[in-house]
Amino acid sequence: MSTENREACSPPSGRAAMEKELPKQFQDYRNVWVFIELEHGQVHPVSIELLGEGRKLADKLGVHLAGVVIGPPGGQGTANAIADAFAYGADLSYLVESPLLAHYRNEPFTKALTDLVLANKPEILLLGATTLGRDLAGSVATTLKTGLTADCTELNVDSDGSLAATRPTFGGSLLCTIYTLKCRPQMATVRPSVMAMPQRVNNPTGSIIRHELKMREEEIATKVLAFFSDGDSNTANLAYADVVVAGGLGLGAVQNLQLLKDLARTIGGDFGCSRPLVQKGWMPVDRQIGQTGNTIRPKLYIAAGISGAVQHRVGVEGADLIVAINTDPNAPIFDFAHLGVVADAISFLPALTEVFTKRLERRNFEKFAQ
Repeated sequence: MSTENREACSPPSGRAAMEKELPKQFQDYRNVWVFIELEHGQVHPVSIELLGEGRKLADKLGVHLAGVVIGPPGGQGTANAIADAFAYGADLSYLVESPLLAHYRNEPFTKALTDLVLANKPEILLLGATTLGRDLAGSVATTLKTGLTADCTELNVDSDGSLAATRPTFGGSLLCTIYTLKCRPQMATVRPSVMAMPQRVNNPTGSIIRHELKMREEEIATKVLAFFSDGDSNTANLAYADVVVAGGLGLGAVQNLQLLKDLARTIGGDFGCSRPLVQKGWMPVDRQIGQTGNTIRPKLYIAAGISGAVQHRVGVEGADLIVAINTDPNAPIFDFAHLGVVADAISFLPALTEVFTKRLERRNFEKFAQ
């Protein structure tokens, strides 16, 4: 949390009061920007989620929403990014193209985005809390000497027009709303799948504003020599799974994790766990669900033997349907689950897998018989 953020615990009343606290050079900052992240030429889903959230903020402020696209010239990726920005609510797009931006490197991307901010003065700048977004957001905020609120779970605009950025704190036991009143732009990052995906608009239109990157290759210390994929097909991608089955300490023993995998495979989903299982070494960290792990928004989430502490709730409450299985009828997870089963997960999971298996076999037989 920056010094500017800590000073802003009690926001002033009224837009005029807020502007009086701002240095004069920041009082003409307007509009909401979303950085459109490209991942191997494809728009990262978190950028689309942020466009939906940015549209709400811009409408409340009565300003424009802009998508910011940074990449190599003539690339299909940048063209698709601009099209997606307009399709998901942007009024205009800023485009910075240069051969130096063919691959992500902190120095040229920071230069491109900070110069763009200084030239066009956005009031709010949002980025995804991905590996790239976190690296870029920190550098840009430091260069601009502004506040940055990381890993937000909620964004809003107060009556005085200031950004209210809410994030978990103290290990997830509290939610803290942070204001950046004395600097601009107000910056925030949001993890993938925290915000809902907006509806796509057909045949959108908008203006494109081009900006030149004033930098030479000799000024950049890092060089991209090659890219190698980790090649691991078993790497978890829980943030984008439609169905997730997860387990906690209620599973009792590491061998019982197979019960999760069997059910997930049967219903075409992925599997994960709560933080204690990662701490025990039973599962890798990329399978962890919660505040310090993956934030997910599946259509179906089955939690087996998970108590449902605040840290876990933050990571799953966006799911369409949450089914909780726990022996303790007073477990916190029943407070936010849509369906609750008071049972031993070790015996209930195999029974559930069997039911789904028979149902799928019957459905496949009926399809074949037709």
